[in-house]
Amino acid sequence: MAQDHKLLLVFYGDDFTGSTDALEFMTRAGAKTMLFMEPPTTEQLENFKDLDAIGIAGMTRSMDTSTMSKTLEEDFKKISALNPRHVHYKVCSTFDSSPEIGNIGVAIREGFKQFNNKFTPILVAAPHLGRYMAFGNLFAQMGIGSSGEVFRIDQHPSMSRHPVTPAKEGDLRDHLALQCDYRSGLINLLDLQLSSEEIQQKLKVLSDENEVVFFDGIYEEQMKILGGLLENSVEEGKSLYTVGSSGVGKALGDYWQQKGQFSEKTDWQELKESKPILVLSGSVSPVTEDQINYAIKNGFAEVAVEPEFLEAKTEDFIQKYSEKIIQLLEQGKSVIFHTSKGPDDSRLQKTKTITGKLDWDSLQSRRELPKRFGEILGQTAKRVLSEYKLERLIIAGGDTSSYTARELGIEAVEMVAPLVKGAPLCRVYAKGSPVDGMQINLKGGQVGDRTYFVDLKKGKLE
Repeated sequence: MAQDHKLLLVFYGDDFTGSTDALEFMTRAGAKTMLFMEPPTTEQLENFKDLDAIGIAGMTRSMDTSTMSKTLEEDFKKISALNPRHVHYKVCSTFDSSPEIGNIGVAIREGFKQFNNKFTPILVAAPHLGRYMAFGNLFAQMGIGSSGEVFRIDQHPSMSRHPVTPAKEGDLRDHLALQCDYRSGLINLLDLQLSSEEIQQKLKVLSDENEVVFFDGIYEEQMKILGGLLENSVEEGKSLYTVGSSGVGKALGDYWQQKGQFSEKTDWQELKESKPILVLSGSVSPVTEDQINYAIKNGFAEVAVEPEFLEAKTEDFIQKYSEKIIQLLEQGKSVIFHTSKGPDDSRLQKTKTITGKLDWDSLQSRRELPKRFGEILGQTAKRVLSEYKLERLIIAGGDTSSYTARELGIEAVEMVAPLVKGAPLCRVYAKGSPVDGMQINLKGGQVGDRTYFVDLKKGKLE
């Protein structure tokens, strides 16, 4: 392996919850990994010795194309200065994106500009999370870490109804074609049965003819094969830029373990029950809805964010919510502070009415709402935690999570224990913030079964 690459991997997450997903699978593989909120300088990295990989929790999933392009151009320059062997633009395992918001084609273009690779690999398959690619089509289980049914992504009960980036195409080549005009090739399931030399030759042919090459994958044992293809695609003197889910880190980690470079991490922090806990939920997923309802039936209290805060003085709502949450915590109750309970919550229609009165068009609403909801969740929680010390915090919902984290003053996190795959328990680094040193869990809307919040309160491992 080239000696000029001190860092093996830098991953750039399009939201915070997705970034901790990638953090988990690099850490599990045995690579010492830290997740930052902004691209770290070489001086900052000196504070964390012997890192094999780092991540940056971005916010591009909820950005329009011009903002996204400008942000990635600046951040990719900073990443390039670190000279990693691999750069991974981490997207959700459901490939959440659209031509207007979170455009993955923009991310591919900025990757070509900065890293100048011959082609961009796209690996979305993540069998360990219930995400499968077959002949270019993406299939997703209903609920990561559950026994839910598997649906093609455009027929998925949650993702087909996503409020910002609904899935309309099952074939990801067609989905990406709506966002850019790059030619797309595919290493399919039949190709993965060939010898390593034959697959590598097929990839060479595809990369000569296409700017983008997708990879199928439905079985965990195929991840080592895919990791080898990525590792062998690194060009001399360049960082290989790959787009994909946490399957990218899983594939590389499995391959590196097979080669004896790392050993699977097993010495996790022991978990104990934490009571009470606070949950900040910006998710609209029916999976999270079921988790909220189950938790409430099992002793949790709820505080609902009213959409009216969008057209009023936000400070008044923050004061009201923080006082109510503190009152409930003092009674020993765990609290879920939520913006929605599923896709049929009446607040969603109220929100549409209010944004109409504010003269927000569809694009502005899709761009602004995650930010505004993330801000009120984060600002309220920061006030609560300044007055009431808690050990464990949960943030649910990808679109809002990055904004919530920044309001809390989070600078970096590291994984301390596995919970449900894709959503590890982490330790927070946030100098001067009340969340500094806390345990935090970030989960996407699709993660976990119905007992999720109750299990995290108990400190239950997977």
